[in-house]
Amino acid sequence: MAAVLTGLAVMVLVAALGLWAAGAADLPDGAFPRVVAATLVTAVGGSVKLSGNAGALAQTHAGLTVIPLSVTLAGALVTGAGFLRPLRHRAVASAGELAGWAARIAVLWLLALIGLAFAARQSFAVDVGSGTLSDLTGLFDAAPKIGFTTDVPLTVLFGMLWLAGVLLLALLVARGAPLPGRLLRCQESVRPAAHAMVVLLLAYVAVGLVTALITAAIRGHASATFALILLGLPNLAWLALTLGLGATWNGRVDGPFGLPMPHVLDVILRTPDVSALDLGSLTAYDGRWWWLLVVDAILLLAVAFRMAARSPARVRLWQHAVRLAVALALTVLMICLTGRVSAHYGLSLLGIGNLGGGLSGELFLRPRLWQAVGLGALWGLAAGFLGALLARPLHRRHEAGRS
Repeated sequence: MAAVLTGLAVMVLVAALGLWAAGAADLPDGAFPRVVAATLVTAVGGSVKLSGNAGALAQTHAGLTVIPLSVTLAGALVTGAGFLRPLRHRAVASAGELAGWAARIAVLWLLALIGLAFAARQSFAVDVGSGTLSDLTGLFDAAPKIGFTTDVPLTVLFGMLWLAGVLLLALLVARGAPLPGRLLRCQESVRPAAHAMVVLLLAYVAVGLVTALITAAIRGHASATFALILLGLPNLAWLALTLGLGATWNGRVDGPFGLPMPHVLDVILRTPDVSALDLGSLTAYDGRWWWLLVVDAILLLAVAFRMAARSPARVRLWQHAVRLAVALALTVLMICLTGRVSAHYGLSLLGIGNLGGGLSGELFLRPRLWQAVGLGALWGLAAGFLGALLARPLHRRHEAGRS
Protein backbone atom coordinates (compact mmCIF):
# COMPACT_ATOMS: atom_id res chain seq x y z
CA MET A 1 0.00 0.00 0.00
CA ALA A 2 2.87 2.37 0.74
CA ALA A 3 4.38 1.71 -2.69
CA VAL A 4 1.11 2.30 -4.54
CA LEU A 5 -0.04 5.33 -2.54
CA THR A 6 3.37 7.00 -2.69
CA GLY A 7 3.61 6.43 -6.44
CA LEU A 8 0.12 7.82 -7.01
CA ALA A 9 0.74 10.79 -4.71
CA VAL A 10 3.89 11.77 -6.62
CA MET A 11 2.11 11.43 -9.96
CA VAL A 12 -0.85 13.51 -8.75
CA LEU A 13 1.50 16.19 -7.42
CA VAL A 14 3.56 16.40 -10.63
CA ALA A 15 0.47 16.38 -12.88
CA ALA A 16 -1.43 18.92 -10.77
CA LEU A 17 1.48 21.36 -10.60
CA GLY A 18 2.12 21.00 -14.32
CA LEU A 19 -1.52 21.55 -15.25
CA TRP A 20 -1.75 24.47 -12.84
CA ALA A 21 1.28 26.08 -14.49
CA ALA A 22 -0.40 25.50 -17.85
CA GLY A 23 -3.54 27.35 -16.70
CA ALA A 24 -5.83 24.34 -16.27
CA ALA A 25 -6.86 25.52 -12.80
CA ASP A 26 -9.12 28.08 -14.54
CA LEU A 27 -11.20 25.43 -16.31
CA PRO A 28 -14.95 25.79 -15.67
CA ASP A 29 -17.25 23.56 -13.62
CA GLY A 30 -14.56 22.46 -11.20
CA ALA A 31 -12.98 20.30 -13.89
CA PHE A 32 -9.40 20.55 -12.65
CA PRO A 33 -9.38 17.34 -10.51
CA ARG A 34 -10.91 15.37 -13.40
CA VAL A 35 -8.29 16.68 -15.82
CA VAL A 36 -5.61 15.62 -13.34
CA ALA A 37 -7.17 12.15 -13.23
CA ALA A 38 -7.20 12.01 -17.04
CA THR A 39 -3.55 13.02 -17.10
CA LEU A 40 -2.66 10.15 -14.76
CA VAL A 41 -4.64 7.74 -16.93
CA THR A 42 -2.70 8.74 -20.06
CA ALA A 43 0.59 8.71 -18.12
CA VAL A 44 0.28 4.97 -17.49
CA GLY A 45 -0.81 4.18 -21.04
CA GLY A 46 -4.55 4.37 -20.49
CA SER A 47 -7.00 5.51 -23.13
CA VAL A 48 -8.89 8.82 -22.97
CA LYS A 49 -11.56 9.40 -25.62
CA LEU A 50 -12.54 12.88 -26.77
CA SER A 51 -16.12 13.47 -27.85
CA GLY A 52 -18.11 16.50 -28.94
CA ASN A 53 -21.36 17.79 -30.30
CA ALA A 54 -22.87 21.07 -31.33
CA GLY A 55 -26.60 20.55 -31.30
CA ALA A 56 -28.71 18.76 -33.89
CA LEU A 57 -27.27 20.58 -36.90
CA ALA A 58 -23.58 20.58 -36.06
CA GLN A 59 -20.78 18.25 -35.11
CA THR A 60 -17.39 18.49 -33.52
CA HIS A 61 -14.61 15.99 -34.08
CA ALA A 62 -11.55 15.75 -31.91
CA GLY A 63 -8.78 13.40 -30.91
CA LEU A 64 -5.72 13.53 -28.66
CA THR A 65 -2.88 11.06 -28.23
CA VAL A 66 0.01 12.06 -26.00
CA ILE A 67 1.71 10.61 -22.94
CA PRO A 68 2.90 13.11 -20.28
CA LEU A 69 6.19 11.35 -19.69
CA SER A 70 7.23 13.57 -16.76
CA VAL A 71 4.31 12.13 -14.79
CA THR A 72 5.09 8.63 -16.09
CA LEU A 73 8.75 8.85 -15.11
CA ALA A 74 8.02 10.18 -11.61
CA GLY A 75 5.50 7.42 -10.95
CA ALA A 76 7.79 4.71 -12.31
CA LEU A 77 10.78 5.77 -10.18
CA VAL A 78 8.80 5.97 -6.94
CA THR A 79 6.73 2.82 -7.50
CA GLY A 80 9.79 0.80 -8.50
CA ALA A 81 11.68 2.00 -5.41
CA GLY A 82 8.72 1.08 -3.22
CA PHE A 83 8.60 -2.40 -4.71
CA LEU A 84 12.31 -3.00 -4.05
CA ARG A 85 12.46 -1.51 -0.56
CA PRO A 86 11.33 -4.62 1.40
CA LEU A 87 13.84 -6.71 -0.58
CA ARG A 88 16.85 -4.44 -0.26
CA HIS A 89 18.74 -6.59 2.26
CA ARG A 90 18.31 -9.82 0.34
CA ALA A 91 20.82 -11.47 -1.99
CA VAL A 92 18.41 -14.04 -3.45
CA ALA A 93 14.61 -14.23 -3.48
CA SER A 94 12.42 -17.01 -4.79
CA ALA A 95 10.18 -16.47 -7.79
CA GLY A 96 7.15 -17.09 -5.57
CA GLU A 97 8.17 -14.38 -3.11
CA LEU A 98 8.74 -11.81 -5.87
CA ALA A 99 5.43 -12.77 -7.49
CA GLY A 100 3.68 -12.38 -4.13
CA TRP A 101 5.02 -8.86 -3.63
CA ALA A 102 4.11 -7.93 -7.20
CA ALA A 103 0.60 -9.38 -6.83
CA ARG A 104 -0.10 -7.34 -3.70
CA ILE A 105 0.95 -4.15 -5.48
CA ALA A 106 -1.04 -5.16 -8.58
CA VAL A 107 -4.30 -5.62 -6.68
CA LEU A 108 -4.09 -2.17 -5.10
CA TRP A 109 -2.94 -0.64 -8.38
CA LEU A 110 -5.94 -2.19 -10.15
CA LEU A 111 -8.32 -0.55 -7.69
CA ALA A 112 -6.57 2.79 -8.16
CA LEU A 113 -6.78 2.46 -11.97
CA ILE A 114 -10.50 1.78 -11.87
CA GLY A 115 -11.06 4.80 -9.64
CA LEU A 116 -9.02 7.05 -11.92
CA ALA A 117 -10.79 5.74 -15.02
CA PHE A 118 -14.23 6.59 -13.67
CA ALA A 119 -13.09 9.96 -12.28
CA ALA A 120 -11.61 11.17 -15.58
CA ARG A 121 -14.84 12.36 -17.27
CA GLN A 122 -15.81 15.94 -18.11
CA SER A 123 -17.33 18.11 -20.84
CA PHE A 124 -16.67 21.76 -21.75
CA ALA A 125 -18.42 24.40 -23.83
CA VAL A 126 -16.26 25.82 -26.64
CA ASP A 127 -16.20 29.60 -26.88
CA VAL A 128 -16.72 30.56 -30.55
CA GLY A 129 -16.33 34.26 -29.87
CA SER A 130 -18.58 36.89 -31.47
CA GLY A 131 -19.70 37.50 -35.02
CA THR A 132 -21.43 35.39 -37.64
CA LEU A 133 -20.38 32.05 -36.21
CA SER A 134 -21.70 33.00 -32.78
CA ASP A 135 -25.00 34.14 -34.30
CA LEU A 136 -25.39 30.91 -36.24
CA THR A 137 -24.67 28.68 -33.25
CA GLY A 138 -27.18 30.67 -31.19
CA LEU A 139 -29.83 30.55 -33.92
CA PHE A 140 -29.63 26.80 -34.35
CA ASP A 141 -28.90 25.99 -30.71
CA ALA A 142 -25.62 24.51 -31.85
CA ALA A 143 -23.13 25.72 -29.27
CA PRO A 144 -20.17 23.31 -29.58
CA LYS A 145 -19.13 21.17 -26.65
CA ILE A 146 -16.22 18.85 -26.24
CA GLY A 147 -15.57 16.38 -23.48
CA PHE A 148 -13.45 13.42 -22.51
CA THR A 149 -14.12 10.00 -21.07
CA THR A 150 -11.91 7.01 -20.43
CA ASP A 151 -12.06 3.60 -21.98
CA VAL A 152 -12.09 1.64 -18.73
CA PRO A 153 -11.08 -1.82 -20.06
CA LEU A 154 -8.19 -0.41 -22.11
CA THR A 155 -7.09 1.78 -19.22
CA VAL A 156 -7.01 -1.21 -16.88
CA LEU A 157 -5.19 -3.37 -19.44
CA PHE A 158 -2.47 -0.86 -20.33
CA GLY A 159 -2.19 0.40 -16.77
CA MET A 160 -1.48 -3.13 -15.52
CA LEU A 161 1.03 -3.69 -18.34
CA TRP A 162 2.72 -0.43 -17.33
CA LEU A 163 2.99 -1.64 -13.73
CA ALA A 164 4.39 -4.99 -14.83
CA GLY A 165 7.00 -3.22 -16.95
CA VAL A 166 7.99 -0.92 -14.07
CA LEU A 167 8.42 -3.79 -11.59
CA LEU A 168 10.36 -5.93 -14.08
CA LEU A 169 12.63 -3.04 -15.01
CA ALA A 170 13.23 -2.28 -11.33
CA LEU A 171 14.46 -5.84 -10.81
CA LEU A 172 16.67 -5.69 -13.89
CA VAL A 173 18.21 -2.29 -13.17
CA ALA A 174 18.79 -2.18 -9.43
CA ARG A 175 22.21 -3.63 -8.63
CA GLY A 176 21.21 -4.91 -5.22
CA ALA A 177 17.78 -6.27 -6.15
CA PRO A 178 17.46 -9.99 -5.40
CA LEU A 179 16.71 -12.43 -8.20
CA PRO A 180 15.65 -16.10 -8.19
CA GLY A 181 18.62 -18.46 -8.33
CA ARG A 182 17.85 -19.51 -11.91
CA LEU A 183 18.02 -15.90 -13.09
CA LEU A 184 21.26 -14.90 -11.39
CA ARG A 185 23.11 -15.13 -14.69
CA CYS A 186 21.00 -12.15 -15.87
CA GLN A 187 23.08 -10.05 -13.51
CA GLU A 188 26.01 -10.43 -15.88
CA SER A 189 24.33 -10.22 -19.29
CA VAL A 190 21.26 -8.02 -18.77
CA ARG A 191 21.60 -5.90 -15.66
CA PRO A 192 24.62 -3.72 -16.67
CA ALA A 193 23.06 -2.89 -20.06
CA ALA A 194 19.64 -2.16 -18.57
CA HIS A 195 21.20 0.05 -15.91
CA ALA A 196 23.20 1.89 -18.58
CA MET A 197 20.02 2.72 -20.52
CA VAL A 198 18.24 4.05 -17.45
CA VAL A 199 21.25 6.22 -16.65
CA LEU A 200 21.26 7.48 -20.26
CA LEU A 201 17.57 8.41 -20.17
CA LEU A 202 17.87 10.15 -16.79
CA ALA A 203 20.99 12.00 -17.95
CA TYR A 204 19.10 13.35 -20.96
CA VAL A 205 16.25 14.48 -18.69
CA ALA A 206 18.78 16.26 -16.46
CA VAL A 207 20.33 18.01 -19.48
CA GLY A 208 16.87 18.99 -20.66
CA LEU A 209 15.98 20.34 -17.22
CA VAL A 210 19.07 22.55 -17.08
CA THR A 211 18.41 23.78 -20.63
CA ALA A 212 14.78 24.59 -19.84
CA LEU A 213 15.66 26.50 -16.67
CA ILE A 214 18.35 28.53 -18.45
CA THR A 215 15.91 29.31 -21.27
CA ALA A 216 13.27 30.41 -18.77
CA ALA A 217 15.77 32.66 -16.98
CA ILE A 218 16.90 34.29 -20.24
CA ARG A 219 13.67 34.51 -22.23
CA GLY A 220 10.97 34.47 -19.57
CA HIS A 221 7.71 32.49 -19.96
CA ALA A 222 8.28 30.83 -16.60
CA SER A 223 4.77 29.34 -16.36
CA ALA A 224 5.00 27.66 -19.76
CA THR A 225 8.48 26.37 -18.95
CA PHE A 226 7.43 24.81 -15.65
CA ALA A 227 4.36 23.29 -17.30
CA LEU A 228 6.66 21.71 -19.86
CA ILE A 229 9.07 20.45 -17.19
CA LEU A 230 6.32 18.91 -15.06
CA LEU A 231 4.34 17.37 -17.92
CA GLY A 232 6.48 16.69 -20.95
CA LEU A 233 10.20 17.22 -20.35
CA PRO A 234 11.15 13.59 -21.18
CA ASN A 235 9.03 13.82 -24.34
CA LEU A 236 11.38 16.51 -25.68
CA ALA A 237 14.59 15.26 -24.05
CA TRP A 238 14.22 11.74 -25.43
CA LEU A 239 13.11 13.11 -28.80
CA ALA A 240 16.43 15.00 -28.85
CA LEU A 241 18.24 11.74 -28.06
CA THR A 242 16.78 10.04 -31.15
CA LEU A 243 17.43 13.09 -33.34
CA GLY A 244 21.07 13.10 -32.27
CA LEU A 245 21.31 9.46 -33.38
CA GLY A 246 20.16 10.54 -36.84
CA ALA A 247 16.51 9.45 -36.60
CA THR A 248 13.75 11.25 -38.51
CA TRP A 249 10.32 12.19 -37.21
CA ASN A 250 7.51 13.20 -39.57
CA GLY A 251 5.00 15.78 -38.45
CA ARG A 252 2.76 18.73 -39.18
CA VAL A 253 1.36 21.62 -37.16
CA ASP A 254 -1.77 23.43 -38.31
CA GLY A 255 -4.26 25.76 -36.64
CA PRO A 256 -4.23 26.77 -32.97
CA PHE A 257 -2.18 23.80 -31.85
CA GLY A 258 1.50 24.12 -31.20
CA LEU A 259 4.39 22.07 -29.89
CA PRO A 260 6.07 23.24 -26.69
CA MET A 261 9.47 24.86 -26.78
CA PRO A 262 11.90 24.92 -28.43
CA HIS A 263 10.16 27.17 -30.93
CA VAL A 264 12.14 25.59 -33.78
CA LEU A 265 9.83 22.54 -33.69
CA ASP A 266 6.80 24.68 -34.44
CA VAL A 267 8.64 26.54 -37.20
CA ILE A 268 9.84 23.39 -38.98
CA LEU A 269 6.53 21.53 -38.75
CA ARG A 270 4.09 24.38 -39.48
CA THR A 271 3.95 23.76 -43.23
CA PRO A 272 1.16 22.86 -45.69
CA ASP A 273 2.53 19.34 -46.09
CA VAL A 274 4.10 16.75 -43.80
CA SER A 275 7.59 17.85 -42.77
CA ALA A 276 10.67 15.88 -41.76
CA LEU A 277 12.18 16.71 -38.38
CA ASP A 278 15.78 15.54 -38.23
CA LEU A 279 19.28 16.78 -37.54
CA GLY A 280 19.49 18.24 -41.04
CA SER A 281 16.33 20.35 -40.77
CA LEU A 282 17.32 21.51 -37.28
CA THR A 283 20.83 22.61 -38.30
CA ALA A 284 19.41 24.32 -41.39
CA TYR A 285 17.36 26.48 -39.00
CA ASP A 286 20.18 26.98 -36.48
CA GLY A 287 23.63 25.46 -36.88
CA ARG A 288 24.04 25.03 -33.11
CA TRP A 289 21.72 22.00 -33.14
CA TRP A 290 24.59 19.81 -34.32
CA TRP A 291 25.53 19.68 -30.63
CA LEU A 292 22.83 17.00 -30.28
CA LEU A 293 25.19 14.65 -32.12
CA VAL A 294 28.06 15.54 -29.77
CA VAL A 295 25.95 15.11 -26.64
CA ASP A 296 24.73 11.71 -27.85
CA ALA A 297 28.27 10.56 -28.55
CA ILE A 298 29.59 11.69 -25.14
CA LEU A 299 26.73 10.26 -23.08
CA LEU A 300 26.64 6.96 -24.96
CA LEU A 301 30.37 6.48 -24.57
CA ALA A 302 30.08 7.30 -20.86
CA VAL A 303 27.30 4.77 -20.20
CA ALA A 304 29.09 2.17 -22.35
CA PHE A 305 32.23 2.58 -20.26
CA ARG A 306 30.16 2.31 -17.08
CA MET A 307 28.45 -0.81 -18.38
CA ALA A 308 31.78 -2.45 -19.21
CA ALA A 309 33.29 -1.45 -15.87
CA ARG A 310 30.35 -3.05 -14.00
CA SER A 311 30.63 -6.27 -16.02
CA PRO A 312 33.02 -9.16 -15.27
CA ALA A 313 36.44 -8.92 -16.92
CA ARG A 314 35.84 -12.16 -18.85
CA VAL A 315 33.14 -10.54 -21.01
CA ARG A 316 34.54 -9.98 -24.49
CA LEU A 317 34.51 -6.74 -26.47
CA TRP A 318 32.02 -7.98 -29.04
CA GLN A 319 29.68 -9.14 -26.27
CA HIS A 320 29.66 -5.66 -24.75
CA ALA A 321 28.93 -4.22 -28.19
CA VAL A 322 26.04 -6.60 -28.90
CA ARG A 323 24.48 -6.13 -25.47
CA LEU A 324 24.54 -2.35 -25.71
CA ALA A 325 23.23 -2.51 -29.29
CA VAL A 326 20.22 -4.57 -28.20
CA ALA A 327 19.62 -2.38 -25.14
CA LEU A 328 19.81 0.89 -27.10
CA ALA A 329 17.60 -0.47 -29.91
CA LEU A 330 14.93 -1.43 -27.35
CA THR A 331 15.28 1.95 -25.65
CA VAL A 332 14.81 3.82 -28.93
CA LEU A 333 11.80 1.61 -29.70
CA MET A 334 10.28 2.59 -26.35
CA ILE A 335 10.90 6.28 -27.04
CA CYS A 336 9.32 6.04 -30.48
CA LEU A 337 6.21 4.27 -29.15
CA THR A 338 5.67 6.59 -26.19
CA GLY A 339 6.80 9.88 -27.78
CA ARG A 340 4.19 10.05 -30.55
CA VAL A 341 1.92 13.10 -30.49
CA SER A 342 -1.40 13.48 -32.29
CA ALA A 343 -4.15 16.07 -31.85
CA HIS A 344 -6.97 17.33 -34.04
CA TYR A 345 -10.14 19.37 -33.57
CA GLY A 346 -12.76 20.61 -36.01
CA LEU A 347 -16.28 22.07 -36.10
CA SER A 348 -18.81 21.64 -38.91
CA LEU A 349 -22.19 23.37 -39.14
CA LEU A 350 -24.88 22.48 -41.70
CA GLY A 351 -22.41 20.15 -43.41
CA ILE A 352 -19.77 22.86 -43.86
CA GLY A 353 -16.52 21.57 -42.39
CA ASN A 354 -13.83 23.43 -40.45
CA LEU A 355 -15.99 26.40 -39.53
CA GLY A 356 -14.57 28.94 -37.17
CA GLY A 357 -11.14 29.42 -38.66
CA GLY A 358 -8.87 29.12 -35.67
CA LEU A 359 -11.17 26.58 -34.01
CA SER A 360 -9.95 23.74 -36.24
CA GLY A 361 -6.48 22.35 -36.49
CA GLU A 362 -4.19 19.35 -36.51
CA LEU A 363 -0.90 18.37 -34.94
CA PHE A 364 1.02 15.14 -35.22
CA LEU A 365 4.56 13.92 -34.74
CA ARG A 366 5.54 10.31 -35.40
CA PRO A 367 8.88 8.57 -35.97
CA ARG A 368 10.24 6.55 -38.83
CA LEU A 369 10.28 3.65 -36.45
CA TRP A 370 12.60 1.05 -37.95
CA GLN A 371 15.09 3.64 -39.17
CA ALA A 372 15.38 4.93 -35.59
CA VAL A 373 15.69 1.42 -34.10
CA GLY A 374 18.35 0.46 -36.66
CA LEU A 375 20.37 3.59 -35.96
CA GLY A 376 20.12 2.87 -32.24
CA ALA A 377 21.53 -0.62 -32.80
CA LEU A 378 24.44 0.74 -34.88
CA TRP A 379 25.27 3.41 -32.31
CA GLY A 380 25.06 0.79 -29.58
CA LEU A 381 27.50 -1.49 -31.38
CA ALA A 382 30.06 1.29 -31.83
CA ALA A 383 29.67 2.79 -28.33
CA GLY A 384 29.65 -0.63 -26.65
CA PHE A 385 32.90 -1.65 -28.36
CA LEU A 386 34.68 1.64 -27.61
CA GLY A 387 33.43 1.76 -24.03
CA ALA A 388 34.62 -1.77 -23.37
CA LEU A 389 37.97 -0.94 -24.95
CA LEU A 390 38.38 2.05 -22.62
CA ALA A 391 37.39 -0.07 -19.61
CA ARG A 392 40.02 -2.75 -20.27
CA PRO A 393 42.83 -1.00 -18.30
CA LEU A 394 40.45 -0.71 -15.34
CA HIS A 395 39.81 -4.46 -15.35
CA ARG A 396 43.53 -5.15 -15.64
CA ARG A 397 44.28 -2.99 -12.59
CA HIS A 398 41.61 -4.82 -10.60
CA GLU A 399 43.05 -8.19 -11.60
CA ALA A 400 46.57 -7.03 -10.69
CA GLY A 401 45.37 -5.79 -7.32
CA ARG A 402 43.76 -9.15 -6.52
CA SER A 403 46.90 -11.07 -7.46
